[in-house]
Amino acid sequence: MTNSVDNNQNRVQQGILAIDSQLYNFIENDVLPRVGVESETYWKNFADIVEKFTPRNKQLLAKRDELQAKIDQWHLDNPAKDGKIDYPKYKQFLTDIGYLLPEGDDFEVSTENVDAEIASIPGPQLVVPVRNARYALNAANARWGSFYDALYGTDVIDTTDGKDKGSSYNPKRGAAVVAYAKNFLDENFALAQGSYTDVTGFSVEDGALKIAQGDSSTALKDSAQFVGYVGDAANPSGILLKNNNLHVEIQIDASHPVGKDDPAHIKDVLLESAITAIQDNEDSVAAVDAEEKLEAYYNWFGLMNGDLTETFTKGGKELTRKLNPDREYTTPEGGKLVLPGRALLLTRNVGHLMQNPAILVDLGNGPEEIFEGLMDGLITPLLTLNDIKGNNELSNSRKGSMYIVKPKMHGPEEVKFADDFFAAVEDALGLERNTLKIGIMDEERRTTVNLKECIRQAKERVIFINTGFLDRTGDEIHTSMNAGAFVRKGDMKSQAWLPAYEQWNVDIGIETGLIGRAQIGKGMWAKPDEMKEMVETKSNHPKAGATTAWVPSPTGATLHSIHYHQNNVQQIQEGFKNRERASLDDILTIPLAKDTNWTEEEKRQELDNNAQGILGYVVRWVDQGVGCSKVPDINNVGLMEDRATLRISSQHIANWLHHGVVTEEQVMESLKRMAKVVDEQNQGDPLYRPMADNYDNSIAFQAACDLVFKGREQPSGYTEPLLHAARLALKARG
Repeated sequence: MTNSVDNNQNRVQQGILAIDSQLYNFIENDVLPRVGVESETYWKNFADIVEKFTPRNKQLLAKRDELQAKIDQWHLDNPAKDGKIDYPKYKQFLTDIGYLLPEGDDFEVSTENVDAEIASIPGPQLVVPVRNARYALNAANARWGSFYDALYGTDVIDTTDGKDKGSSYNPKRGAAVVAYAKNFLDENFALAQGSYTDVTGFSVEDGALKIAQGDSSTALKDSAQFVGYVGDAANPSGILLKNNNLHVEIQIDASHPVGKDDPAHIKDVLLESAITAIQDNEDSVAAVDAEEKLEAYYNWFGLMNGDLTETFTKGGKELTRKLNPDREYTTPEGGKLVLPGRALLLTRNVGHLMQNPAILVDLGNGPEEIFEGLMDGLITPLLTLNDIKGNNELSNSRKGSMYIVKPKMHGPEEVKFADDFFAAVEDALGLERNTLKIGIMDEERRTTVNLKECIRQAKERVIFINTGFLDRTGDEIHTSMNAGAFVRKGDMKSQAWLPAYEQWNVDIGIETGLIGRAQIGKGMWAKPDEMKEMVETKSNHPKAGATTAWVPSPTGATLHSIHYHQNNVQQIQEGFKNRERASLDDILTIPLAKDTNWTEEEKRQELDNNAQGILGYVVRWVDQGVGCSKVPDINNVGLMEDRATLRISSQHIANWLHHGVVTEEQVMESLKRMAKVVDEQNQGDPLYRPMADNYDNSIAFQAACDLVFKGREQPSGYTEPLLHAARLALKARG
């Protein structure tokens, strides 16, 4: 294979590949020698796989467009009446065109070598942009979290009766934190007698946990919950408990500012929190070229070799963050117990749609950008080889597997494509078949209605399915754009399709044998400052049979973990085995408005809410390359935003425009007015570029407008093509 450098374009030619020199040098000089892969072989295999799978990728995207065109025309030919369509006729039509596929015989997945964090430990899941090394490390280290800190720093503890946070430690607030934590222990690690508020000390005698209560003593009601300790048996510094496969460590230190005033000298309660974390290359990341992709790859490589560090300044001090070591305990019998100190990491690769200029491919018709999903799939496993082979002290997978979440796949053919592609990558890297595991995100309508057949296509490597309300709603709107005007965005969750979709995902996962082999997940809690509300409501996810659900922060993971102590998810799943499957007819019910007689004020509120959310996210994405951040909404409530929220908001306005609910003039007026609001919300950010000063020259503002006014023509309503083009234009402008 030829190897030459194009100095004009700063690219290295490897056969049909023209690789950005920064990316090439990283792989060639830093990665290949360290993972023990020969350069010529790697690049030849890379080129061969790209040449083989690129035409097939294009065919799948063309099929998406063909199906969408047929659906668009059907709705024009069969207009809705009073917000309703002829559903038997519609369902038959979807079957006739191959959108809705026949369901095959029952089966169960046979995925092997799955780490316990995915197979058998229900708990919270963090999603973090891997381009940001500090966030990536924080997520990996969020496996264990201080319950006291999570309670003290959030609104779970109210500020009444002198319990405000203040600028220094507030003993009244601290007492409320301790009381809350001890109540949690009482409820989930009950004592044979009394309460943890009565405990004055702990000791281990003859392999049993002895709990002092003044002059008397007690034990755990369930002695099997005691699984280890730290320090001397007679005077331990930590007591390790276990419930529903999750661990809790009661930390003891009489010299600690909190511990010295506690009757049992408890200084903190440490909760096993983020069991898994997705290091994201997709919806929470802005990576439009080699420079930005390289940051993501570099960080993943460091995580998979255990040596990623990040130095930063906080509170005037320079700090260096690195991966936490594993945690060691003494078992009740005197043996050694080692628990992971870090979340099990998955990576989310890019889906099948996007292309990236980091590598150009010439298949005979001139150079074109590589499909980014193919690039991710060929590079991220290479970066993971040392972990797969067990060469790292701070290992990720103890089963020799790599976990890749694939987003935005439409139907079984696209899952089959990913499965075949992964097999080719395994062969190229000398890996055993099904080393590369796959997470199937159920966030596109064609995947939802064919979910069982999607899972079948990857039944030997699937480790994850989940629901994602925002992307799924965006696809719902785009797929049925011509059917009529949709209900207001706030009313979407009360429509028939949504609860059916959420239950359907769990039902199909259980039917196909995911219990004990794979995660069934639910979506993000988007309000990182509203932890009290999260604690009160997010227990609905494990109660629904989900083994994991997304959280926006390490603190959120710690607080959400309590729900998995309160609910035994696998028992809940077993109880769902014989229930009636959710209704496919409900899932296919399009959430159309019965009428569009909203008041002008209601329309304005809907437009403003959508427009402000779009602009607040887009301006950071385009101008600063921030793919996920806490963005103030129209009421100044901080929401964790990524491209999924952008998709639903832009598609919703596009739908109302298309059906004449609002006019282009109304939409543009709202966008300009909300641009001023977003400018004011960001005036404290020194890197922020105001939009309202010059609408015509603000690339970010123009991108936001395009997302709405060109929303109908975007593939599946995705936002990435326009966002990428805008950021590349801004970077070219300098």
